[in-house]
Amino acid sequence: MNVNEQVNQFTAWYGPGTDGSSPTVDQWAQILGRPADKPVTLINFFKLRDKADYPQGTGETSGQDAFASYASVSIPAMQRAGGRFLHVGPFQGMFLGETEDWDVVAIGTYPNLGALTALYSDESYRGAFHHRTAACERQKVLVSGEQ
Repeated sequence: MNVNEQVNQFTAWYGPGTDGSSPTVDQWAQILGRPADKPVTLINFFKLRDKADYPQGTGETSGQDAFASYASVSIPAMQRAGGRFLHVGPFQGMFLGETEDWDVVAIGTYPNLGALTALYSDESYRGAFHHRTAACERQKVLVSGEQ
């Protein structure tokens, strides 16, 4: 599958990314266009909602509980794909730069692009991703790795 086909597939699964809950078409193209044999590290920042925002309004679930539902599936899926976490913990403030407010920071690394795409292709991960969307008021994911 070429990059454009992959972008179309991931966009079909995760949406166009126009609301900030998933990558945009351009962001998918950028990451999928990376060298396939180089490691990829993602630095995730999450701001959780007080109350999860599910489309059908499934009750009084907290953002923290919705995020825990996502994590209970995403962590094993990441490990199956070949990825691992370098760090997961509470955001404790800024040391340098403009002040930002986050709740959770997670740094995950993948040995190559195939491992990252395996995670996003995993059916159980795709099925749990709506918990992440419901949990997060906003999120930011930075990409690092060799070019």
